[in-house]
Amino acid sequence: MKKLLFSLFTFLAFANGFAQIINPVKWTSKVEKLSETEFNLVMEGKIEDEWHVYSQFTPADGPIPAEFKFKDTKGNYELIGKTKESPYKKQYNDVFEVDEYYFEKKVTFTQKVKITNPKLTSIKASIDYQVCKEVCINQDYTFTFALPKIEVATTDTPVVTTDTAKADTTKSAKEETKKVVETTPSSEPKEEEKGLWTIFFLAFLGGFAALLMPCIFPMIPMTVSFFTKQSKSKAEGVRNAIIYGLSIIVIYVILGSLITAIFGAEALNELSTSVWFNLIFFLLLVVFALSFLGAFEIVLPSSWATKIDSQADKGGILGIVFMALALAVVSFSCTGPIVGTLLVESASKGGIAPIVGMFGFSLAIALPFMLFAMFPGWLNSMPKSGGWLNTVKVSLGFLELAFAFKFLSNADLVLQKHWLERELFIAIWIAIFGAWALYLFGKYMLPHDYERADKIGVGRLIMAVLVTTFTFYMIPGLWGAPLKILSGLTPPINYAESVSGFGNNAGNKTDLPENAHLGPHGIIAFEDYEHGLAYAKQVNKPVLLDFTGDACANCRKMEDNVWSDASILPILKEKVVLISLYCDRKIELPKEQQYVSKTTVKEVVTIGNKWTDFQITRYKSNSQPLYVILDTNGNDLSKPIAFTFDKQEYLTWLKDGISKFN
Repeated sequence: MKKLLFSLFTFLAFANGFAQIINPVKWTSKVEKLSETEFNLVMEGKIEDEWHVYSQFTPADGPIPAEFKFKDTKGNYELIGKTKESPYKKQYNDVFEVDEYYFEKKVTFTQKVKITNPKLTSIKASIDYQVCKEVCINQDYTFTFALPKIEVATTDTPVVTTDTAKADTTKSAKEETKKVVETTPSSEPKEEEKGLWTIFFLAFLGGFAALLMPCIFPMIPMTVSFFTKQSKSKAEGVRNAIIYGLSIIVIYVILGSLITAIFGAEALNELSTSVWFNLIFFLLLVVFALSFLGAFEIVLPSSWATKIDSQADKGGILGIVFMALALAVVSFSCTGPIVGTLLVESASKGGIAPIVGMFGFSLAIALPFMLFAMFPGWLNSMPKSGGWLNTVKVSLGFLELAFAFKFLSNADLVLQKHWLERELFIAIWIAIFGAWALYLFGKYMLPHDYERADKIGVGRLIMAVLVTTFTFYMIPGLWGAPLKILSGLTPPINYAESVSGFGNNAGNKTDLPENAHLGPHGIIAFEDYEHGLAYAKQVNKPVLLDFTGDACANCRKMEDNVWSDASILPILKEKVVLISLYCDRKIELPKEQQYVSKTTVKEVVTIGNKWTDFQITRYKSNSQPLYVILDTNGNDLSKPIAFTFDKQEYLTWLKDGISKFN
């Protein structure tokens, strides 16, 4: 009911507001003088309530990230580092199935530059960005930074000027310094607490899984017995075990800290959308998986273990610390793939996620050593070591192998090569989980299995049934089932050979009209206005003009929730010709088709620019989605309608426009 009321309110708010230019962000800029040749170019945006501007680091396949262009750099100035931005918020978008990074209320971008041309008086820069609420708007803004004159006598106090008003030269240096300190943005991205807790929880589960590895599990009773027997009292044994556990935590947290320090938060965020990052970690996870399955072992040099072991024999607190380090080195063949996978996942989140991840992982490993030392009687209830440990290891190998293909899918989605489409991805996962199920049922053995499982335990049987069930659950996905449990893991449902699933397609791809493609729910669609209009004349049907965007979340919501309705979809398939104009596509137009807009006085250089200019010029609107019914000559048959979840409202509007054509 809340969603319905919200949707109705949204429609009422925008139904009368589509025929206007919406500009939810007000930009100002200033220049901070750092030295005679170095300056900070600061761009500040004030964002209206409920609107979001997206970070330059927001992942691919989601909202469009901010993009900066600095003009005439050659021979005039150099960019020092990347553009920094104020802290953003992070939230999972269930429409695009990715995390999105966005700003509310205000945003600050800062670019440091070094002037190489002393005669330079100003710098021009532009930002392309997307701002969304119930609708999405693709906008750009051009800044002109007036550089302050270089004085012979200078101080270390930064000087601030703006592009909207001249700097007040009567202000004291103290006042100017205060202004700079107050407005300089933080360069560290802000991770949401919820995201960090998720990383911690997953890492803790990873540490628990590592505990069940053949190279760690048998060491628990051995190590605890060592502490209790070598200590003069029970209290001392407990103290030593606690120091041992804390040492394990410190070792792994240092590893996470090094990852964060070496790469930096911004670079880690960028990695998540990098094709090379995804390809490299696909290969790494395949190697990890093969190691767990028994193809080979990943081990550190034996000399490392020998040297660390010798230090552990010295006793005392330092000796205990080296014992913990020895555990990390000796068990690397088991923990390495898990640690590597966790670092890959947490590093792609950026910020302090690698530190949080390693803390969760090491805490899960350290706790049993500390708890069993405090309560040694519990050791008697521990299960005995045996073949089940290798079963756990092999199971993790299958999971690693399946997870690896997610990274390969990410790379393919960024490149839009359609090499690993939804059906192929699901088929690979069915094969992996099917092989895992057969292994759990004891149908075959792997290199490190030393006995055939003629009889399997209850725990292994339950796991085998669960994996088999999951395998059968995925099979309908080959024919277009949504597989909501796998939301965010599989490629989107429209990134598939069958477009939107068997049964929804309007014929075979080879039967499509020239210049057309299968759109949402198998609707025949055109992406060019002239081509679509020509086809409408040929078949004598009205046009449904759809101003949309690849990164328009509410466009997808309309398609998934309104267009899919049983009373609306047949009309879209049979009664109209759909022309979808993507206003956010950055594909450059041929030079001869580029022009300066008479309406906005801006350069139109991309396909997205072209359709946005068309929408603004004709309908005085710059927000998507926007729908209009046209006749075969391109004349309007209806008033435009914007985003709404009211299916009856949309159906009435649709029928009214078609009736005017008839």
